[in-house]
Amino acid sequence: MSKVNLNIPEVEIREIRLNSITGFQGTAKELVDACSACGGKMKDKNRSFSQCLGCGTSNAACTLTLIQDAAIISHGPVGCSTCLHEFAFTYRVNAYLRQLEHPTQRKIYSTNLEEKDTIYGGSKKLEAAIREVHKRAKPSAIFVITTCAAGIIGDDVESVTNAAQKELGIPVVAVFCEGFRSKMWTSGFDAGYHGIARKIIKPARQKRNIINVINFWGSDIFREWFAEFGYEPNYITPFATVDSLSYSSEAALTIQACSTLGSYLGAALEQQFGVPEIRNSPPYGIAQTDRWFRELGQIIGKEKEVEEFLKRKKEEYMPKIEALREKLKGKTAYVTAGASHGHSLLALLKELGMEPQGAAIFHHDPQYDNEDERADTLRHTVSDYGDVPNYNVCNKQEFELVNVLNRIKPDILLARHGGMTLWGAKLGIPSLLVGDEHFGMGYEGLVNYGERILETIENDEFVKNLAKHSANPYTKWWLDQEPYTFLGK
Repeated sequence: MSKVNLNIPEVEIREIRLNSITGFQGTAKELVDACSACGGKMKDKNRSFSQCLGCGTSNAACTLTLIQDAAIISHGPVGCSTCLHEFAFTYRVNAYLRQLEHPTQRKIYSTNLEEKDTIYGGSKKLEAAIREVHKRAKPSAIFVITTCAAGIIGDDVESVTNAAQKELGIPVVAVFCEGFRSKMWTSGFDAGYHGIARKIIKPARQKRNIINVINFWGSDIFREWFAEFGYEPNYITPFATVDSLSYSSEAALTIQACSTLGSYLGAALEQQFGVPEIRNSPPYGIAQTDRWFRELGQIIGKEKEVEEFLKRKKEEYMPKIEALREKLKGKTAYVTAGASHGHSLLALLKELGMEPQGAAIFHHDPQYDNEDERADTLRHTVSDYGDVPNYNVCNKQEFELVNVLNRIKPDILLARHGGMTLWGAKLGIPSLLVGDEHFGMGYEGLVNYGERILETIENDEFVKNLAKHSANPYTKWWLDQEPYTFLGK
């Protein structure tokens, strides 16, 4: 049965749709086996103390703010929109990766709900804001992202946006992503893509030689790869236009750089618009790269060309990979990241001959929107490379991370999200954050990451000096405790 229903305005949250969890401690294999044993119906473990929680509003904005000709309205107090400036910065500094010479200024607004609006309602304010944004920015579409305040007072955002769409003649899309709606930060991604699938993507009129790439804002490696087979990437959503999103239904297939991000939209494009998606894990590590490209070849009918492509890549990069393995063999590492990308980083480390000593992964999906086990990135990593100890599923609980790092002292900490590497550095552990999610893909990605890891480990003087002069905010009492003391049994 399809998990995608575009007839309703609100996406079903991951706790309900995929039985997603944020509480687990054990080994990676134990988690994979537990998911199989219970048929994906895992019971989440709650924490009696929680330090932080990601907000779905920010994640929905991540999928929408970077659309070139769209405008975003945060319907709530102005404070709820203060985090959105980071996406304007990301758009500006990464535009060159997609050959955008003159990136347009981001169009981000807030309805600035105040105390009286929470009493009398904010719908009139939202109506006026939509008209004003249309007048000022002349966008091709307007997205209204909801906040906790708007959700609590019960503003009828769907009716307001539907009326505005008729009045203005452009898509005006309500995106329901209040922070309290879900404790899975990834439900915010789903909310943004649900809005795009409902009101932006149009039924296909023809087929194009394009491949949809659901991604964040990484480098443009897919253009070179796809050109080998006569296709071009259609990026969703960073640096896309409303028009390019509208014809994503005409693509040959869809790929995801990270299933944590794109699981829902990939399924929507397949189930609602007939665009097949690659089910296998993204191309991180040799085993997954080969599987991924071969599935790509099967879908587009280019199996022979794919084998020739992989043969050339092996000839070019395997000597470099072997040399890196010799230098990195036995080095230890710890990973902290979102689910799918974290699993991919573990695969990269294992492929390079390193020993991951553990991971703090921000959530886990026991089920998938496409209901296909090939989408299980953690299962692939364990099957291809073996178990990972000290595997912790948490929603960025830094107090647990610091405790673990203080105990195991890995040679390097790999992180995906800003602010996490600080904790490794304060403990004297070389720490590496790579924001480009495409940096480690393919055979060339193994070389890229291996060289960067080696460089980070060898240049450790700064973090060692930092550790000597840093004050740890966590007390000796906590650091002497078992790291998962507050995680339910």
